[in-house]
Amino acid sequence: MPTTEEPNHRIDRRRVAVAAALLLVCGAFVMYGFLDTDDEAAGERAATPTAVATYDVTYEVLGEGAADVSYRGSGGDEAHVVTHVGLPWRKTVSVPLGASPIVNVTLGENGGTASCTLAVRGKHVQRATATGAFGRTTCAGEPPAPEASAAPR
Repeated sequence: MPTTEEPNHRIDRRRVAVAAALLLVCGAFVMYGFLDTDDEAAGERAATPTAVATYDVTYEVLGEGAADVSYRGSGGDEAHVVTHVGLPWRKTVSVPLGASPIVNVTLGENGGTASCTLAVRGKHVQRATATGAFGRTTCAGEPPAPEASAAPR
C-alpha cells in the first residue's frame, strides 16, 4: 500500500533565526566600515602623502625632417608617443622618482639622421644617433637617487 506524503509547508523557525542572525552580523560589519569615525584612523589616512616625487627630464631630438618619438613621462611605465613629429623636437617632463628616463627615435622610410639627447635635472646624460631608412636609436639614463630629491612636488 503506497503512502502518500503531503509536502511539509511549515517553516523551520530555527533556520530562519540563524539566517536572520547572520544577516544582522554582516550588516553590522558593513555599517561599521561606513560609519567608522575613529579619529586615529582618520589621522593616519590624512597623513599619507598623495603626491608622487618626481624629477625633471628634458628629451631632445635633433635632425631634419620627421621621426616617431616615444618617451617616458609622468605616467612612469606609460610610454608617450608622438608620430611623424617635425625635427628638431624638445620636451621637458616630470618623471616619477625611481623610473628611468628613456626616449626612442625611429626615422621614416626616407631615412636621414637624427640624434637624441637626454638631460636629467639639467645635466646631460646621453646622446645617440640614428641614420638611414627606418633608423632607430635610444637614449636612456638612471633615475636620480631618492635621497637627492628634497620633497615631492
